[in-house]
Amino acid sequence: MNWKRTTYCGKMTNQFLGKEVTLMGWVDRYRDHGGVVFIDLRDREGIAQVVFDPKNIPVDVAGTLRQEWVVAVKGIVRKRPEGMSNKNLPTGDVELEATGLEVLTRAETLPFTMHTDSPTTGEVDEQLRGRYRYLELRRPKLQKNLQIRHEFLRTAREFYSENGFWEIETPILYKSTPEGARDYLVPSRVHPGQFFALPQSPQTLKQLCMIGGLDRYMQVARCFRDEDLRADRQPEFTQVDVEMSFIDEEDIYQLHEQLMARVFKNTHGIEIKTPFRRMPYDEAMRKYGSDKPDLRNSLELVDLTDQGKRSSFQVYQSALSSGGILKALCFEEKETLSRSELDELPKKAASFGAKGITWIRIKSPGDWQSPQAKFFDAALKTEIETKLPFKKQAMVLLVCSTPNIVNNTLGSFRLDFGKRFGYTDESRHEFAWITDFPLFEYNEEDKRFFAAHHPFTCPNPTDLAMFMKSSAKADLEKVRARAYDLVLNGSEIGGGSLRIYDPNVQKRMFEILGFSEEDAKAKFGFFLNALQYGTPPHGGIALGVDRIAMILSGCDAIRDVIAFPKTQKAADLMSEAPSQVDEKQLQELHIRVLPPKL
Repeated sequence: MNWKRTTYCGKMTNQFLGKEVTLMGWVDRYRDHGGVVFIDLRDREGIAQVVFDPKNIPVDVAGTLRQEWVVAVKGIVRKRPEGMSNKNLPTGDVELEATGLEVLTRAETLPFTMHTDSPTTGEVDEQLRGRYRYLELRRPKLQKNLQIRHEFLRTAREFYSENGFWEIETPILYKSTPEGARDYLVPSRVHPGQFFALPQSPQTLKQLCMIGGLDRYMQVARCFRDEDLRADRQPEFTQVDVEMSFIDEEDIYQLHEQLMARVFKNTHGIEIKTPFRRMPYDEAMRKYGSDKPDLRNSLELVDLTDQGKRSSFQVYQSALSSGGILKALCFEEKETLSRSELDELPKKAASFGAKGITWIRIKSPGDWQSPQAKFFDAALKTEIETKLPFKKQAMVLLVCSTPNIVNNTLGSFRLDFGKRFGYTDESRHEFAWITDFPLFEYNEEDKRFFAAHHPFTCPNPTDLAMFMKSSAKADLEKVRARAYDLVLNGSEIGGGSLRIYDPNVQKRMFEILGFSEEDAKAKFGFFLNALQYGTPPHGGIALGVDRIAMILSGCDAIRDVIAFPKTQKAADLMSEAPSQVDEKQLQELHIRVLPPKL
């Protein structure tokens, strides 16, 4: 190929009128109008219409073109004929009258169409699309998503650099540490029987950067977790990782509010209001049943535990006497839920561990329609109605169980019915900082505490004395963390904390988590040693690049903002990874593969 591209297809606008340009790209569509051939030529920037007139390019040449052939075209840019403009395209007022054509490569018949307006596009099997991901990447929507992701990362890098951060790379081959998801292990050839781990995050490494006096660190970090997948998770993912010395929570909040405001301005031209709302964890769970509430949704949960105790419903009495709670979700039915829909509610509730759900349709004050209405006397009905946000009529869903089950169940129904009945304003972007998380989570099965965030999170100063001196379960469950999550539209897009910088506090943390002194030294000896040599107060945050790009792009799954994602089973269909390796490689690594357990 001797030609040079002079502009992108999607940038061939009126500024090129009367000029000769050379375009290169893929044949998106092909039309033969009685000897005059039209093609839409596509590249990552968009589409340009090209006209092949027989007097310039013979029909037996232009007429051979087919979809997805890669071609180079020379020609003169001209106005489209009167009434033939396409206002949906930036290039819709002009076309290229071709004077030269070079076919660079031909394409076999594609396994599926590139056109998202095709009636069969939505029926393409996801497995098929995964095997041909490189073809899927040609679709304009996916390319736009990746461009938005790029713009977010470009903006972030510029912003952090302006604010005194250094971009510092940390190792990918690192030490396996506990208290998180499962590690991906990498066997060492030169150290037989020993393993590296791919980092779940650069947590200890970025803290060591602070101990090393680097003051402000950032990195676009690749992280790896061998865990079950969901629509918003992948086994390998990207985060913007940040750490700062000599700060408090407000420094993190203010800096990242500025960053998010700039990101939305640069990518969507949207002005984001700051400061963001700050909400304690307890309030988020009480009102919304979630620690990542969608604040575009005006529905709130209502606690009716006291009223439940005074009902005659034995199911409630049993659950409440065991420390359970009763909560309600109240909304106006914009369309009446059918009996079959009401019958489906217990099935969904059961998926969160709830043994049942009560529905009550209040037609007017005191007029309750429900199989369970008989368990509430007139006075109790009136008392409950005064607590519910309804005016004339309402549907009320009640769940009575442990706090986690109640919040998870009604929190999910809140999202469903908030969206269905117009309580969620999807034109808004609602940020919030969720604060004052519990420092620990108690696992009944293991009979021990786990770190709710990670074992390097600093306790709230108000709770520090209790943390250091008490071993009582009830006391430790009250200890709050200096941790914070950044939430946007019901998704956690970032999380961080202020870190422990006192060696004695870190030692106590490991004791509570059940580490012996020997275990702590074996797993974290290098880090505990570093804390002894003058550690500044510090803290940080990690922003989920994939989740943020997903929200900015308006997608429902992070695979739509990742060039080469894995499946729900952590497999790469395109390259057929993971795959078996040669026996020689296994021998070099001192590994023997055992047969699967039956």
